[in-house]
Amino acid sequence: MREVRQAFRRFWPLTRGDRRWLVVIIACVVVSALAETASILLFAQLTDNALKAGSLSAFWGPAGAWLGVAALGALVGYLGNSLATWTAERFVLRLRAKVFRHVQDLPPHFFQRHRQGDLVERLTGDVEAIEQMVVSGVVGTVSAAFSAVFYASAALYLRWDLALATFVLAPLFLLAARRFSGRIKAASQDERVADGAITSVVEESLGNIVLTQAYNRRADEEKRLEREARAWMSASVRGARLSEMYEQFVEVVETLCVLAVIGLGVWEISAGRMTLGQLLAFAAFIGYLYPPVRSLGGLGLTLTAATAGAERLNEILDTEPAVTDPAEPVAAWPVRGWVGFHDVSFRYPGSRRASLRDVSFGAGPGELVIVTGSSGAGKSTLSKLLTRFYDPAQGVITLDGVPLTDMSLRFLRENVALLPQETLILNGTIRENIACGRPGASEQEIERAAREAAAHNFITALPDGYDTAIAPGTAALSGGQLQRIAIARAMLRAAPVLVLDEPTAGLDAVAARQVVQPLRKLMAGRTTIMITHDLSLAPDADRILVVDRGRLVETGTHAELLARGGAYAALAEPLPDAVADVPPPADETMILRW
Repeated sequence: MREVRQAFRRFWPLTRGDRRWLVVIIACVVVSALAETASILLFAQLTDNALKAGSLSAFWGPAGAWLGVAALGALVGYLGNSLATWTAERFVLRLRAKVFRHVQDLPPHFFQRHRQGDLVERLTGDVEAIEQMVVSGVVGTVSAAFSAVFYASAALYLRWDLALATFVLAPLFLLAARRFSGRIKAASQDERVADGAITSVVEESLGNIVLTQAYNRRADEEKRLEREARAWMSASVRGARLSEMYEQFVEVVETLCVLAVIGLGVWEISAGRMTLGQLLAFAAFIGYLYPPVRSLGGLGLTLTAATAGAERLNEILDTEPAVTDPAEPVAAWPVRGWVGFHDVSFRYPGSRRASLRDVSFGAGPGELVIVTGSSGAGKSTLSKLLTRFYDPAQGVITLDGVPLTDMSLRFLRENVALLPQETLILNGTIRENIACGRPGASEQEIERAAREAAAHNFITALPDGYDTAIAPGTAALSGGQLQRIAIARAMLRAAPVLVLDEPTAGLDAVAARQVVQPLRKLMAGRTTIMITHDLSLAPDADRILVVDRGRLVETGTHAELLARGGAYAALAEPLPDAVADVPPPADETMILRW
């Protein structure tokens, strides 16, 4: 129960704003229970005064009252249940938004340690489990409690001695629920983990379908899915078996109680101490009493199962973001684009080796600084630090002389545009993909950005033009075309500082040359830091930085570094002095797509 209390205490504040509706729902529950109680008493009156006597005149009064009470109960029940559903879904929306908002602030290494499918399951199934505990659980508890009190009171009113005799078996429901709760929680937790694993396998397999088909991995992927599915089936069957065992046990207890009531009632009628109508009403009250008591016992099982989801959500919510906004960020200013790294060192969480050590350099407006080096040397770490996915362990990074940690993340990322190594495409139209660079941009601004990125011609050649739907992994466009859409997005953002992380990675020679000219337009007038193995633009760079094992080992121009014959010369040769731009073909739809 301690885990339930902790989970409830953590998530209950999310009901703020809806608690008045919970009060209304509870009021509806009370009225419905009272209406049900009144209906049973009216049924007893109808039985004794009309049915037993065969009097039609005695029928109309109780019948009309019963119909009125039933109509009132139905109306109030409808309003209460509808409002309860609406309130529960509002809680789900609020909790899911809270978790999703937190997830978006977490550092990249968190997503490397957790499978995407498992995170999806936490944002869906686990969130709904919490709602069953916090909102539906509260409403269900209050409803069951009031119903039990009303039915028990009515039974006591009819025959208190007979009622007390039948109440003796009620604690069996609670004892049974307590007995089953631990095992049901374990099965529920295993089932949720397996759910996430199945989603992950399906997502990974579909996302890597080319690898699966090219390397004949179909059977292997089917075995992976079968392994996770069997784990899910085992947990699901175990949980269903325990729940069913509890349900059947309760059915037997309820039957025993009803038979006891009928047996005692027959004896009471034969002794003239009870009428048939009273017996039927008493049996109805007892029959109506046990389901709420049973619900209270079953609620413990629901709460126990929900704690499994709470633990999985808490793992996300308890993970601290790698960076946060300062308590008092500096006021916004028109950024010019002076970037400075001052003795910066950094090591990824959980890593034993530093990715950067004592790195210092600067870049100014209009300058192109190329960062190169062997794979794993620490180049891409510079982009993560400049966009504040992480903060350096030592040293300071500045923008126009202001430490990045003194400004808000929103302001920083509005002024530092990142073109990542992977061409990121949203599920939407080409227009929406470009427009996300600056929400609210006009149609003319979107088109101008596409023209500057040499994307307008192939976009308008498509049947739906800018309204063409694309998605991650789309085969509708070539890699070079998708990259130019990403460049148009960065152009629309118009940030004074530009970070390019391997902008030609994954492109063939033709596609790579076709993005060179748009890249040059994108870099014009901006402070540009390009992290790349492709040194085709190296002769145009104002400065080249060579990183090796996290240290800055060489710096200079292309000609200066070649003349030294050091690490850069080994990376660059053979490299032509310049690379001519290749204009795009007249009909780009003829480009072979990979």
